[in-house]
Amino acid sequence: MIITNKTLPRRTFLRGVGAAMALPVLDSMFPPLTALAQGVKRAPIRLGYVYTPNGIIGCNDKSPKTFMWTPRQVGSNFEFSPTMKSLEPFRDDLVVLSGLAQVTGRALGDGPGDHARATATWLTGVHPYKTGGADFRLGISADQIAAQEFGKQTQLASLELALEQPPLAGNCDSGYTCAYMSMSWRSETSPLPGEINPRMVFERLFGDGESTEPTARMARLESQKSVLDYVTNSLTRLQGTLGAGDKRKLDEYLQSVRDIERRIQRAEEQNITMKLPHMERPSSIPDDYEEYCKLMMDLQVIAWQTDMTRVISF
Repeated sequence: MIITNKTLPRRTFLRGVGAAMALPVLDSMFPPLTALAQGVKRAPIRLGYVYTPNGIIGCNDKSPKTFMWTPRQVGSNFEFSPTMKSLEPFRDDLVVLSGLAQVTGRALGDGPGDHARATATWLTGVHPYKTGGADFRLGISADQIAAQEFGKQTQLASLELALEQPPLAGNCDSGYTCAYMSMSWRSETSPLPGEINPRMVFERLFGDGESTEPTARMARLESQKSVLDYVTNSLTRLQGTLGAGDKRKLDEYLQSVRDIERRIQRAEEQNITMKLPHMERPSSIPDDYEEYCKLMMDLQVIAWQTDMTRVISF
């Protein structure tokens, strides 16, 4: 870092680039020797992807001049569309990009199947191999690349959520396997389907208690630790009796157990230092779709507030 008396406005480089694209926070954006420049703890970086299949209404059908989504002006002083109006209080923290395209989602000689390609390509940037069988392959998705790093600091590396459960097997779209209806991929052969049940999401975040009450939560963590200790000791004894192939499989399983142990340790630390927002465990999927959407959004907010994870796809 070179200390100067100049500060760099965050949008300096952004003029003329349509609706401004924000730069990352740089040392030169802060006056030298200020508290922020000297490393005062900042809020963690969080990443969320929200995917809306089949597009967004761009304008009012009865009046094409009435825009519904994309702003009509470029720059920071654009007029908010009716669809985006609720975001206006956050104007200074908002960036709107338009004119983007994911070319690898096009047919490229593979014929029909736009729905499967759109979902599969969005976060991977990889054109899916067209198959209706188990020989599918794609690529790691952007959220999972981020989760590999951000997950070192949280109980859960990432959350994958959805409002509709796609089938996990069979042919879903013009010769494309249903696996491609998942937008998150841990590897080119490992899709991560979104969880649609808010109760299951709550239990993944906070365990199977009825709320986020800390005393009950700590008791559940102690119980889980006892179970894991028993499992780990049993697996250690078992390893000496297995062949090379089975030992490899058992090692992979033990890695999962160690990850759970890490998450429990992290949860214990958080239980001491953090006051969890109170939330009751959801009972099921609400019948009202708007209520359902809001509940799933609330679960994402509380996951970020409690630093359970920093990466979410929805």
